[in-house]
Amino acid sequence: MLFDYFENIVFSQPIFFWLFILIPLLIIWYVKNYNRQNSSIKVSVLAAHGLRSFKTSMRHFPFILRLLSLSLIILALARPQTKNDEQHAEGEGIDIILCIDVSGSMTARDFKPNRLEAAKDVAYNFVNKRLTDRMGIVIFSGESFTLCPITTDRAVLLAAIRNIRNGLLEDGTAIGAGLSTSVDRLRNSGGKSKVVLLLTDGVNNGGLIDPKTAKEIAKTFGIKVYTIGVGSDGYAPQPVNTPLGVVMENQKVNIDEKLMNEIAIETGGKYFRARDNESLNAIYSNIDKLEKSKVEIIKTIRYQEKFYPFVLGALFFLLLEALLRYTVFRKFP
Repeated sequence: MLFDYFENIVFSQPIFFWLFILIPLLIIWYVKNYNRQNSSIKVSVLAAHGLRSFKTSMRHFPFILRLLSLSLIILALARPQTKNDEQHAEGEGIDIILCIDVSGSMTARDFKPNRLEAAKDVAYNFVNKRLTDRMGIVIFSGESFTLCPITTDRAVLLAAIRNIRNGLLEDGTAIGAGLSTSVDRLRNSGGKSKVVLLLTDGVNNGGLIDPKTAKEIAKTFGIKVYTIGVGSDGYAPQPVNTPLGVVMENQKVNIDEKLMNEIAIETGGKYFRARDNESLNAIYSNIDKLEKSKVEIIKTIRYQEKFYPFVLGALFFLLLEALLRYTVFRKFP
């Protein structure tokens, strides 16, 4: 408990700690003075073998109280304080939709532990960095779904990301559906800048809306689209359900990079290719730099003085010492 108290304490005048040198000097002076006084007193053999009284056994107690009092005074002079840092972010944010592919191929294990979990990790970190942005989450496979509408509530966004998993929607890769749903979430938002981060690992093979049609809708509403292709080159191991259970099979990596690049360029965004966890993290860091919000961080530091308990403790020990010296340990002529 005492350790926890001092863990949050800072001392604004630590130079006064040099006064602790007085403690060992006072102890040396006390021992020498006490020995000199005792050597001048002759004690009979009978008295030396007698029972030690309470007064005799506690004869050093007043000096210990004085040392404790001095130590507390030194601590008080060093001005113990608690420091509270408060940060408040103000600025103009960006409205962003994270559009994430949750199709069966996203369980491929060319990323660790797989593509989908890797995508969730970078999305989680990305959300934590954007302090003033309003964000939402759209997932898609054979169809699309708004998992979290535009919000500034980070806790809701992070919880939604943690709950993303494969199998929530009909399987397939409906890129057009995912993009059009994302555009629909942004078209009536009040943000001056609107961005979609579209992440997929496949080729469009489903949905009612063609990706190029969705691209034109995004252009109409002035929505910038950054596209991210996820997958290594060649083949990747992927779990497949069979009558004998789940087995790993190598599946060819197919990403429509031409379409991804076209969507990005025509909407004012950029296409990225992630081949492993490291490159995926780098892509989100790059996008974070490209789409900077106008943010002003206001930092306020408040100090609260904590020397009062040390002063009170020192006074208590001084009064107790004085009381003992003039009562129990009083010397009579």
